[in-house]
Amino acid sequence: MSGVLRVGNASGFYGDRSTAWREMLDGGELDVLTGDYLAELTMLILGRDRLRDPSLGYAKTFLRQLEGCLGTALDRGVRLVTNAGGLNPAGLAAAIGSLADRLGLTVRVGYVEGDALARPDALTANAYLGAYGIAACLDGGADVVVTGRVTDASLVVGPAIARFGWGRDDLDALAGATVAGHLLECGAQVTGGNFSFFTELPDGGRRPGFPVAELHPDGSCVITKHPGTGGAVTVETVTAQLLYEVGGPAYLGPDVVTRLDTVALAADGPDRVRVSGVRGTPPPGTLKVGVNNLGGFRNSMTFVLCGLDIPAKAALVRSQIEAAVGTEGLEFTLARTDHADAADTEAASALLHVHLRDGDKARAGRAFSAAAVELALASYPGCTLTTLPGDAAPYGVFTADAVPQDAVPHVAVLPSGERVPIPPPARTAAPADEPAPADPPEADPPPADRHTRRAPLGELVGARSGDKGGDANLGVWARTDATWSWLRGWLTTARLRELLPETAPLAVERYELPNLRAVNFVVRGLLGQGVAASTRFDPQAKALGELLRSRLVDLPAELVPGPDSPAGGATPGEGR
Repeated sequence: MSGVLRVGNASGFYGDRSTAWREMLDGGELDVLTGDYLAELTMLILGRDRLRDPSLGYAKTFLRQLEGCLGTALDRGVRLVTNAGGLNPAGLAAAIGSLADRLGLTVRVGYVEGDALARPDALTANAYLGAYGIAACLDGGADVVVTGRVTDASLVVGPAIARFGWGRDDLDALAGATVAGHLLECGAQVTGGNFSFFTELPDGGRRPGFPVAELHPDGSCVITKHPGTGGAVTVETVTAQLLYEVGGPAYLGPDVVTRLDTVALAADGPDRVRVSGVRGTPPPGTLKVGVNNLGGFRNSMTFVLCGLDIPAKAALVRSQIEAAVGTEGLEFTLARTDHADAADTEAASALLHVHLRDGDKARAGRAFSAAAVELALASYPGCTLTTLPGDAAPYGVFTADAVPQDAVPHVAVLPSGERVPIPPPARTAAPADEPAPADPPEADPPPADRHTRRAPLGELVGARSGDKGGDANLGVWARTDATWSWLRGWLTTARLRELLPETAPLAVERYELPNLRAVNFVVRGLLGQGVAASTRFDPQAKALGELLRSRLVDLPAELVPGPDSPAGGATPGEGR
């Protein structure tokens, strides 16, 4: 079929802007509106909901959002696709039907199931399904499609399959739509949210609009947003989102392997970026499985250490806490936020974070927090805490697994009630071996007369970072071709370890994406057992990129922007 499919997004996570569905429906023309609610941590939250009430397990906020705009979507013929079904897509589909009855509306709801796997030893275990079940529901006349755990990009790929009739062998088109889905899945992150150069956005990044993809039959697209909404869509905001939570150039999915090193970006007018040239190869014969388990109980207390002898004060607290509750499961982190000769208490203080994880709720609970509070008059001078004594909370552990595609009963349940099995792809391939991640060849030493300036790395580059289970990814892009020529030879894994010492003992993989003028690092194990279990100050590694950008390094003087030129002449929207 010909024409353009306009797909918008109204949610990037469970808890995103509550008014976004209404804003997107009222803001401009759409064919499909999607909402992404699921993340590894969300599945744990929904699993705990379901333990309390087996009828739950879906994102309840979606129903509240839908109440105010379902009638509008039906009147305007905008079809809704969401993974808010979580662990109970059938339950959410039924709840939507009940909501429509109460509102006096007639709605056709389809849903996708089969992702939930029987793992008696797990709280949740869900395979990441592809897009063809969504497409079958839309082909079956659904106004609303609810899924459980599908890949985030499938929310966009499914409607494109239904519109354009792509088969399993239309790999380049599927790959192009996968990129569109990846760009839309995190909502406002592609329109200026969390953007390194937010001060350059027209509204300073105050309220970015949600994105729209104009998809074409060949899988190419234009990323844009509704007129009059905040933020911006530029080559750089799109680059930032492309680098979010990815690994090597081969982006594995259940329907296609998308080659991120083939993506071409170009400005296509104000707040419009064209995405083209994407190539795809056959998908693997396995599906990723996300597994969540309850790992035990955790608690934290924070001591404020002011003034002199900070290390000795921290050592005293450690010895006292260990004597009170034992050493097992304890973790101490000293944040040196103090400044010498400070004029106020806060500026003179460091923070000692004390964490305890244990299978025994009592030991991790009041036994630990009360022991910390009892030190208030019997420890270091100036002893005070920022936390009150409290009970322990359960925490989860995320692991990833894989199962054969043909072992998962992917089923589309149409509005008529008909159950349509979705066969796995007939053609699969073992993922091609990526070139061994390696640093570029040793760059020639800079000329002796080369001028440099000591300044933050972020004066020249942007960054975007995030989490994948216990790993973190860190994408760094250059703003100009000249900066890219310098960056790719300068930012090696060795230099990353030097600038970010916490990565030094870990396995780090480095990949280049020349089309994006970017390098992407995958830091294995930085987040331990995953977001829910991590005691790291930044448990999802969201700020890792900004930490890197803040480090002072010797920048080539000829690349450093002058007072009147942003980033060496780059402007938001500059093409590749």
